[in-house]
Amino acid sequence: MIFNKKLFYISIFWVGETLAFGQVPRPNATPYTNEVTYEKLKKKYPFITPIDRPIPQNIGIDKEVEYANINGLSLKADVYYPLDNSKKHPGIAMVHGGGWISGTKENEKYMAMELASKGYVTIAVGYRLADVAKYPAGVEDIETAIKWLKKNRKKYSLDQDKIAVLGESAGAQMATLVGVRSKNNIKAIVNVDGIVSFIHPEAEESTYAAYWLDGDRNTNLKNWTEASPLEYVTKNTPPTLFINSSQPRFHAGRDEMMKKLKAYHIPTEFHEIKDTPHSFWSAEPWFMETLHYTVGFLDKVLK
Repeated sequence: MIFNKKLFYISIFWVGETLAFGQVPRPNATPYTNEVTYEKLKKKYPFITPIDRPIPQNIGIDKEVEYANINGLSLKADVYYPLDNSKKHPGIAMVHGGGWISGTKENEKYMAMELASKGYVTIAVGYRLADVAKYPAGVEDIETAIKWLKKNRKKYSLDQDKIAVLGESAGAQMATLVGVRSKNNIKAIVNVDGIVSFIHPEAEESTYAAYWLDGDRNTNLKNWTEASPLEYVTKNTPPTLFINSSQPRFHAGRDEMMKKLKAYHIPTEFHEIKDTPHSFWSAEPWFMETLHYTVGFLDKVLK
């Protein structure tokens, strides 16, 4: 074997640099949309159908509204709202999934339309993904979008004192984190198959979480702990709904969080949609079941 002294030193430097700065290779993320997810799921679940719903006649939609501009980067959201302006309506900030690195606010359009038609001002938030900015940037973007919505409350007949957060998958983790932070004054949380703790013994998050949290669990335990909603539960945490698939890894921390909430006499419930994959909400009939549970819970705690 020929020993390459120069290459050896370069390799040692690279390894040392990775260890020193906690660099994590970018995951090989694929596009995360309703359409791509449906095509993937139908191979194993041939009975499912794509979500295809008309725009309800009693709502308005404002697309691509800029809620913030960060160093020239325009952050945008879509707002779906009831046309009835005779009264104030509760609000919902919706957060798409995609492993913190993929996905789009467009994923939320069908759920957002249906919720708006049932009397909720709904904002589907586009936030900075991990390729653009690491944690906590995306979480801060969601908080900023909620502040923007409150500032525009008159236009949308919004009751700014009744704001909920809803997210799916990685978006559920982010939405729940926003919800448990007392400064945000959130009144309800809907967590659709998202973990609530990165440090729970059952948590299986690895590469995607490490990429977003800027280091793996061993090198950046601070971020892994700080980004875990379970750590924030107090007597002031809002009522929380969990809607889960039958995939155990996405339940990490759920039971512990519900136990804490019940100890404080805070309304909480969960519904597991039987024999479902992760991303079940991206196809029928699971979409309608998810909507049913969501509306039932939010109507109880916000109306």
